[in-house]
Order: sequence, then structure tokens, then C-alpha cells
Amino acid sequence: MNAFSVSLQQIIDQFNLTPLCEENRIGDITINTADVNRPGLQLTGFMEFFGYNRIQVMGNAEIAYLKSLTIDERLKRIDDFFQKHFPCMVIARNLEPLPELLEASRRYNIPILRTDDYTSAFIAGLFRYLNVHLAPRVTTHGVLVEVYGEGILIQGESGVGKSETALEIVKRGHRLIADDLVEIRRVSDTTLLGNSPDIIRHFIEIRGIGLLDVKNLYGVGSVKMQENVNLVINLEVWDRAKNYERVGITEEYTDILGIKVPSHTIPVRPGRNLAIIVEVAAMNYRQKEMGYNAAKYLVNKAFEDIGDK
Repeated sequence: MNAFSVSLQQIIDQFNLTPLCEENRIGDITINTADVNRPGLQLTGFMEFFGYNRIQVMGNAEIAYLKSLTIDERLKRIDDFFQKHFPCMVIARNLEPLPELLEASRRYNIPILRTDDYTSAFIAGLFRYLNVHLAPRVTTHGVLVEVYGEGILIQGESGVGKSETALEIVKRGHRLIADDLVEIRRVSDTTLLGNSPDIIRHFIEIRGIGLLDVKNLYGVGSVKMQENVNLVINLEVWDRAKNYERVGITEEYTDILGIKVPSHTIPVRPGRNLAIIVEVAAMNYRQKEMGYNAAKYLVNKAFEDIGDK
């Protein structure tokens, strides 16, 4: 079972759904799976492998099939279906529910809701919504910014300059997603989505000054609600005894929720413009994603020149 859940009332509010049986106890129902089901096979009587914990969605096909049955057969199929005690049913396309469905809803206390959306469009939107809100997640100390369309997670020890770097990045026209605490969700096998806890969203802390409201200081274009985590930059105080990557041939990764994210370790010392370094790292990452690696190109060219001699 998923460790996280979404209340049915949240889904109703998000998708502007209309409850058709007001007496149902909507406030007591939570959803803990992102899977959604269209009960075609179940209405024919086949109940094996039925995902009883999923939201059930009916469209034209399901309603038309029920109408094609005799009264007795329709009552039996609907009763067998509602006996599985699924969380709720949504009727799409603003279709009129059959009286037998409403009666079963009251009898088994299972809410029936209705939407104006087309069936496939509603299911796709609901799946995306649930996939984000039910995703595995972790909260990490750091700063998340968007630079040239890439989500950059800046990490490092307290006081190393993460927030100051983020502030300079915002001044250069990029956007802040989260400062201090970043909530990261694994929304697919390859995608991490980061945002900020509600209470500190759009705020940034600068030592010696205090809390700053970035949205009010720099405008709504300076902030963003959420962004994918594409690259990790680890800031650390310069260690003369440590050998830092200088060419870029060796790829580094940071594991977040089982996904390997490309990363760089950037030494911090007086005089280094970290905001520009982060910008360059974002552009270099985009180049690599487009198939061009400057370090590999230079090494290959060097070997070609040696071979020609």
C-alpha cells in the first residue's frame, strides 16, 4: 500500500466534480493508488484481478452496455460490482447516471461523482495528479533553482553559500523553486520533481539580513512552484589536498530515490562567481543531453591528431 494518500475531497475540488449522492460520506474516503480503472470486464461479471482500491470511471461505452442489459441482469451486474467496495465512481461526459447506479451508491455508501470532461482526458489528468501526489518522496537540505529550463539542486554544508548563489541566480533572470528545504518526489522511473514546503515557499534566507520574499522583491517571474531535478551541484569549501575534476571525462552521479542524477562538486573560495558556474553547468548539461560532450570531443580530437602524426 502506498505510504501517502489523497482525500477524495481534494480530488473533487481539483477536478470540479459534482457529487450525485450527497448523503455519501465523502470526507472519510482517501485514495492511495494512482491507478484508475474503467470497469468494462467487471460489468460483464469477470471480477478476477479487480483493482478494488482504484477510482472507477464510466463513460459512454459502460453506460451503453448497462442499458443494453435486461433490468434483472443490470441489477445483478451493478450489485456484484458495488459489493467490491471501491472508493468511488466518476461518470464522465456529463452523462446521466442510471437509477440502478444511484440506488447501489446509496445502498453501499459509495459516492458517484460526475465530470464534464471526456473519459480519456479525465483519466489522463487524474492519473497525472495522483502520480505526483502519491509519489515516493524525500526532503533534503539544499536549494532548487531553474536555470535555462533545467532544475538545478544545489547542496552543501550550512554556510557554504547556497542561498547567496541562488539569490544571484535569481538576479540574473532565473527562477527560485525552493530554499533550505526541498521536497523531491519520484514521479516516474526517470523523473524527479522538486518543490518547496508551503510555509517557506518563495522565501530565501540570507545570513546577516534574514528572510526575503523573492516573489515580492523580484516579481512573479522570479519564482516557480515546481521543477524537475536534472542536475545536482555540491558546493564545498576548497580543499587544497583534494583533486577536483578538471576535464569532465568522469561522470559523477547522486542517487536520489533510486534515480541517478548527474552531479558536479564545485570548490568554493573567495573570488569565484558561483552563479556563473551554475549557469555554465546548466548549459553544459543541456549540450550533453543533445549529444555533445566538449571533454570527449577534445580527447577524441587529441587522439586523432596523434594518430595522424
